[in-house]
Amino acid sequence: MLVELRIRNVAVIDSVSLPLVAGLNVLSGETGAGKSIIVGALGMLLGDRAAADRVRIGAEKGFVEGVFDVHALPALRSLLDARGVDVDEGLLVLKREIGSNGRSRAWINGSPVTAATLGEVGVQLVSVHGQHDSRQLLDVDHQRDLLDAFAGALGARAQVEELYERAVRLRASEDAFRTKRAEVTRRADYLRFVAQEIEAARLVVGEDASLDDAIRRLSHAEELRTLAAQTAAELSGDDDAVLARLATVRRSLNHLARIDPDAGRWQASFDGAVYALDELARELSEYADGIEQDPSRLRTLEARRDLILAMLRKYGPNIVDVLHLGRQSRDELDLVDGGELQVHSLVEARRSAEVALVAAAEALGTMRRNAAARLAIEVSALLPELGMPHGSFAVDFEALDHISAAGGERIDFLCALNAGSDQRPLHRIASGGELSRILLALSTVLARLQQVPTLVFDEVDAGIGGAVAWQVGALMRRVAGHHQVLAISHVAQIAARAHHHVVVRKGAVGAVTTADTTIVTDELRVVEIARMLGGDAEREVSRAHARELLERGAHETIATDAPAARQTARKGRGLP
Repeated sequence: MLVELRIRNVAVIDSVSLPLVAGLNVLSGETGAGKSIIVGALGMLLGDRAAADRVRIGAEKGFVEGVFDVHALPALRSLLDARGVDVDEGLLVLKREIGSNGRSRAWINGSPVTAATLGEVGVQLVSVHGQHDSRQLLDVDHQRDLLDAFAGALGARAQVEELYERAVRLRASEDAFRTKRAEVTRRADYLRFVAQEIEAARLVVGEDASLDDAIRRLSHAEELRTLAAQTAAELSGDDDAVLARLATVRRSLNHLARIDPDAGRWQASFDGAVYALDELARELSEYADGIEQDPSRLRTLEARRDLILAMLRKYGPNIVDVLHLGRQSRDELDLVDGGELQVHSLVEARRSAEVALVAAAEALGTMRRNAAARLAIEVSALLPELGMPHGSFAVDFEALDHISAAGGERIDFLCALNAGSDQRPLHRIASGGELSRILLALSTVLARLQQVPTLVFDEVDAGIGGAVAWQVGALMRRVAGHHQVLAISHVAQIAARAHHHVVVRKGAVGAVTTADTTIVTDELRVVEIARMLGGDAEREVSRAHARELLERGAHETIATDAPAARQTARKGRGLP
């Protein structure tokens, strides 16, 4: 349960420390005093989005901190242990920091965590029900979510959703394959021609470049042979050739070396140059002898080149692209020639997924119908306590033509509020106050199943008053017998039922508006109840009315005060 909520520099709150007890806690105050800010701060602590504009004007950072008693939550303690968070003596401290620059940080028991982890933990600690939930109650999807939560069918619904998405994917794959196969069938003759023509050409990557080189040599064979032979002759053909004339140079180098031994190093360079020229002359001579004019081969190569150029113009721009197109055409033809087997495989996979989907949807529907009967009985039993003596609740099922990701039926909550009235969908019969009471009845029933220790009711009493408000307060107090309840309320009849009453007031510190909280007991509580009743809290008649309401609440709810007694015992043992 939530032991204490601390807020600093959030909106108009400078610093607030809000202690809470087991049982029914009521937060009251004038409209605009800051009650919604406290609920919003609690939401941020539980992982909601933290906006920079929530930081108090003039402050760099805002802080929200909550102290929770988690002795009775072993599953949560195991989760935190897996996250590396120590839980000392069963207490858990959640902290959220919001900067004016929009950045936020979070900690659990001093260990830094992400906002997502904060939310993962927070959802197991607190469940918030507000006026927005009353309007949500008109939405059939929200109604389905509530029924599935009551039925314990969230896992079954997730399985239906997974099977539905798989069936949709397989159906899309089958349709796409059939469409593509039909298109390929129409183009089969063209594709077959393309594949066969490319395969017959037996193209090789890089072949076009090597063909150009070969054709160039054959086209200039006589010129190449003449040039090579002339160059070889100029190097070593006769006494006037280059190599013969270099003998004079050799003799001069020898003479230099005899006079200056250091000049001998030039001899090695000269010998290397002569050897290279001699080798060049030999290779040129062999090259010239090896060149032959071959008009027949030239025509063959030119024909091959023309074929390649034609293929590139049709299917190019290069040989790699042509070969890829050939393979692609052959692959597409396989859809025609051997695609029937693949169609059969896709159909079988899709049918198998659809059979599994139908079975899972039927199982989910059975869980829902069984739970709907129980939910109708339990909610209907609470409606008289909420000022609807002839009220009844039911869940209507309408089979869908096609199974959706959420199952095979449309779910609609029905209610009859008066004797002799037919049960109708909520959006056709319910006023705001009636919706609030129906939501409270549903929340009460669902709370019995939830392991969440703390329930927050944020002005769910909107639109009610008098005897009905008194009954609503009694129901909240009964829920507080097994959950900690925090109710933000403007209704005196509900506040009079509280085990713990906190008042939010707005004032000014200098020129800055600020909100603060006060725990009210004894006469201070009498004054607050008198104010909530709408009378003059300074008049004795108003206070007498408030005392009567408080005394009535204490006497009529004495049997449900076990949570408050447990809280007193905890404090006696020195626990928070």
